[in-house]
Amino acid sequence: MADVETTHNPDEHRYEAHLDGELAGFAVYELTDRLVIFTHTEVDSKFEGKGVGSALARFALDDVRAAGTRQVLPLCPFIKGWIGKHPEYADLVHASPASAATD
Repeated sequence: MADVETTHNPDEHRYEAHLDGELAGFAVYELTDRLVIFTHTEVDSKFEGKGVGSALARFALDDVRAAGTRQVLPLCPFIKGWIGKHPEYADLVHASPASAATD
Protein backbone atom coordinates (compact mmCIF):
# COMPACT_ATOMS: atom_id res chain seq x y z
CA MET A 1 0.00 0.00 0.00
CA ALA A 2 1.30 3.44 -0.91
CA ASP A 3 1.96 6.14 1.69
CA VAL A 4 -1.18 8.27 1.54
CA GLU A 5 -1.08 11.71 3.17
CA THR A 6 -4.48 12.75 4.51
CA THR A 7 -5.56 16.23 5.54
CA HIS A 8 -8.66 18.15 6.53
CA ASN A 9 -9.49 21.14 4.34
CA PRO A 10 -12.30 22.91 6.23
CA ASP A 11 -12.36 25.85 3.79
CA GLU A 12 -13.43 23.44 1.03
CA HIS A 13 -15.58 21.28 3.37
CA ARG A 14 -13.66 18.18 2.53
CA TYR A 15 -11.03 15.71 3.62
CA GLU A 16 -8.24 15.19 1.10
CA ALA A 17 -5.77 12.43 0.29
CA HIS A 18 -2.50 13.11 -1.50
CA LEU A 19 -0.14 10.60 -3.04
CA ASP A 20 3.28 11.65 -4.29
CA GLY A 21 2.28 15.29 -3.85
CA GLU A 22 -0.83 14.99 -6.02
CA LEU A 23 -4.45 15.24 -4.92
CA ALA A 24 -5.54 11.61 -5.18
CA GLY A 25 -9.02 11.83 -3.66
CA PHE A 26 -11.39 13.69 -1.40
CA ALA A 27 -14.50 13.24 0.74
CA VAL A 28 -16.94 16.15 0.73
CA TYR A 29 -19.14 16.93 3.72
CA GLU A 30 -21.71 19.37 5.03
CA LEU A 31 -22.00 20.40 8.67
CA THR A 32 -24.99 20.91 10.93
CA ASP A 33 -24.90 21.58 14.66
CA ARG A 34 -25.01 17.83 15.34
CA LEU A 35 -23.89 16.11 12.14
CA VAL A 36 -21.12 15.70 9.63
CA ILE A 37 -22.98 14.69 6.47
CA PHE A 38 -20.68 12.94 3.99
CA THR A 39 -22.14 13.59 0.53
CA HIS A 40 -19.49 12.48 -1.96
CA THR A 41 -16.15 10.68 -2.10
CA GLU A 42 -13.98 10.58 -5.18
CA VAL A 43 -10.64 8.93 -5.93
CA ASP A 44 -8.80 9.77 -9.16
CA SER A 45 -8.77 6.67 -11.38
CA LYS A 46 -4.97 6.64 -11.60
CA PHE A 47 -4.82 6.16 -7.81
CA GLU A 48 -7.47 3.44 -7.50
CA GLY A 49 -6.39 0.27 -5.75
CA LYS A 50 -3.70 2.04 -3.71
CA GLY A 51 -5.64 2.38 -0.46
CA VAL A 52 -6.55 6.03 -1.01
CA GLY A 53 -10.28 5.63 -0.32
CA SER A 54 -9.74 3.60 2.84
CA ALA A 55 -7.11 6.01 4.18
CA LEU A 56 -9.43 8.90 3.46
CA ALA A 57 -12.45 7.30 5.16
CA ARG A 58 -10.45 6.26 8.23
CA PHE A 59 -8.85 9.69 8.62
CA ALA A 60 -12.16 11.56 8.21
CA LEU A 61 -14.02 9.35 10.68
CA ASP A 62 -11.16 9.44 13.19
CA ASP A 63 -11.21 13.24 12.94
CA VAL A 64 -14.96 13.35 13.62
CA ARG A 65 -14.49 11.01 16.58
CA ALA A 66 -11.62 13.08 18.00
CA ALA A 67 -13.68 16.27 17.86
CA GLY A 68 -16.41 14.49 19.82
CA THR A 69 -19.13 16.99 18.98
CA ARG A 70 -20.96 15.48 16.00
CA GLN A 71 -22.23 12.21 14.59
CA VAL A 72 -21.93 11.08 10.99
CA LEU A 73 -24.66 10.82 8.38
CA PRO A 74 -23.09 8.87 5.49
CA LEU A 75 -25.12 9.74 2.39
CA CYS A 76 -22.09 8.92 0.26
CA PRO A 77 -22.22 5.23 -0.77
CA PHE A 78 -18.47 4.80 -0.34
CA ILE A 79 -18.35 6.12 3.24
CA LYS A 80 -21.50 4.19 4.12
CA GLY A 81 -20.07 0.96 2.70
CA TRP A 82 -16.71 1.52 4.38
CA ILE A 83 -18.38 1.93 7.78
CA GLY A 84 -20.34 -1.27 7.08
CA LYS A 85 -17.02 -3.12 6.67
CA HIS A 86 -15.51 -1.46 9.77
CA PRO A 87 -18.08 -1.82 12.58
CA GLU A 88 -15.75 -0.09 15.05
CA TYR A 89 -17.00 3.15 13.45
CA ALA A 90 -20.73 2.30 13.67
CA ASP A 91 -21.10 4.26 16.92
CA LEU A 92 -20.43 7.47 14.97
CA VAL A 93 -23.42 6.97 12.67
CA HIS A 94 -26.48 9.04 13.44
CA ALA A 95 -29.52 6.88 14.12
CA SER A 96 -33.00 8.19 13.51
CA PRO A 97 -35.24 8.13 16.60
CA ALA A 98 -37.32 5.30 15.14
CA SER A 99 -34.32 3.05 14.51
CA ALA A 100 -32.78 3.89 17.88
CA ALA A 101 -35.83 2.76 19.83
CA THR A 102 -35.45 -0.41 21.85
CA ASP A 103 -38.04 -2.84 23.20
